[in-house]
Amino acid sequence: MSVGAPRGLASSGQKPISEILHPLGAAEEPLSPGPDVTVNVDGDKEAVLTNGTPVETSSPASASSLFNRLQLDDDLEVDGRDPYISTETQDLFVTVDDPKKHVSTMETYITYRVSTKTTRIEFDLPEYCVRRRYQDFDWLRIKLEDSQPTHLIPPLPEKFVMKGVVDRFSEEFVETRMKALDKFLKRVADHPVLSFNPHLNAFLAAKDLNKRQGLALLTKVGESVKHVAGGYKLRARPAEFCAMGEYLDTFTQKLGTIDRIAQRILKEQSEYLTEQREYGSVYSSWAGSEEELHRPLEGVATTVSKCCCAMDDLSENMSQDFLPVLREYVLYVESMKTVLRKRDQSQAEYEGRLEAAILRRQEDKMPMPVEVEKCQDKVECFNADLKADWERWQSNKRQDFKQLLTGMADKNINYYEKCQASWESLITLLQDKQTEDKRSETN
Repeated sequence: MSVGAPRGLASSGQKPISEILHPLGAAEEPLSPGPDVTVNVDGDKEAVLTNGTPVETSSPASASSLFNRLQLDDDLEVDGRDPYISTETQDLFVTVDDPKKHVSTMETYITYRVSTKTTRIEFDLPEYCVRRRYQDFDWLRIKLEDSQPTHLIPPLPEKFVMKGVVDRFSEEFVETRMKALDKFLKRVADHPVLSFNPHLNAFLAAKDLNKRQGLALLTKVGESVKHVAGGYKLRARPAEFCAMGEYLDTFTQKLGTIDRIAQRILKEQSEYLTEQREYGSVYSSWAGSEEELHRPLEGVATTVSKCCCAMDDLSENMSQDFLPVLREYVLYVESMKTVLRKRDQSQAEYEGRLEAAILRRQEDKMPMPVEVEKCQDKVECFNADLKADWERWQSNKRQDFKQLLTGMADKNINYYEKCQASWESLITLLQDKQTEDKRSETN
C-alpha cells in the first residue's frame, strides 16, 4: 500500500528533501558523541560544550490569548542560536516518506523510505535511500538514549493504535505516523550532538541493523544506573531545574485540557455532520415532488452539502494536524522529565560519594578520590547539556505552536468563508427565482 504525499504540518525546520539541492559546503568538524564529554572542575566549559540551538524560520503570530497561555511570547524569539545549524551550512538532510505495506505468512507491517543527503566525512556516500519500519526507529531512539543520557531525545509516535483509529493499516493512521517519524528524524538530524551519533549513521546508511545487541546493552546500563543511584537520596534539586519541572507539569495540564476539549469538539462535529447530511437529503427529496419549488429546494440541498464538505475538511485538519502535535508534545514532556530524573540520579550519586569521601578524609586525612571529581564533572555535563536542550526545545515549541495555531485560524476562516459563499449563492438563486415569478405574473 502506498500513501500519497501528506499535507503540510509544523516541522522541525527542515525542508522536504525533494526541494533541497545537494549541499556543496564543507562538512562540519565531527563532534565527540557519547556520554564521555567532561567539564573541567575549574569551570572552563568552552572546550567541551558542543550544544547549540537550531535556527528556524519564524512563522506569523496567531491568537494572542492562546500564545500567552502557552508562554509563546515574541520577546523570547531572540534566543542564542548555533550558527552551525543554520540551513545555509547544514550538511545532513533527511526525510521519511513513501510508506508501503508488506504482507508475509508471519506478519503484516509498514515500511517507510528514509532518504539522506550529506557531505559529512562519516558517510561513505553523499546520498542514501533505505527502508525502515517502526521498530527500527524505536531501536534508534533506544540507542540514542543509551549513548547520550545527558541529552533530550525527541519522542516517537506511540507504537499502538492512536485514539479514535481502529485500523493501524488505514491510510489515515499510516500517514499520521509517517509525519511523526519524519519529524522525529529531522529533529535528531538537526541536533548538534545527536546528529553525529554513530547509531544514526548506521540507521541512515546500513542495510541491516543489529538491534538485539543494542537492546541487551541498554538493559545492562539501565540496571547499572539503578544500582549506583539507588542508595542515595537527592538533597535538593537546584532552583532552575525545579522551575523546569514545575513548568513541565503546568504545560502538561494545559495540553491535556486542550486535547480533551478538542476531542469533544471533534466528536460534536462528527455528529453535526451526520445531522447536516440527513438535513440536506430531505430538501433534495422534497424538490422532486415540488415542481414550482424545485430550484430553491435543490439550492438549499446543494448549499448544505457544500457546508458539510467544508466542515469535513475542518475536522480532518484537527484530527490529522492539530491533535498529533499536541500528543507529540505530551510525549516530549515525558522525555524531558526522564532526562531530569537522570540528572537527579547523577547529582544524588555525586552528593553521596562526596559525603562519604569527606567522612573518610576527616578520619584518614586522605585526598579527595578521583571518582568524586568524575561524578562532579558528570553532573556539570548533565546540567550544561540539559540547559542547552531545554532552550532548543523551547525554541522549537514556540515555532511549532505558532505554525499550528496560525494553521488552525486559517482553516476556521476558510470554513466560514466557504459556508458564507454557499449561502450567499443561495440568496442570489432565490432572488432570481422571485424575479422570474413576477415576470410570469405580469405576462
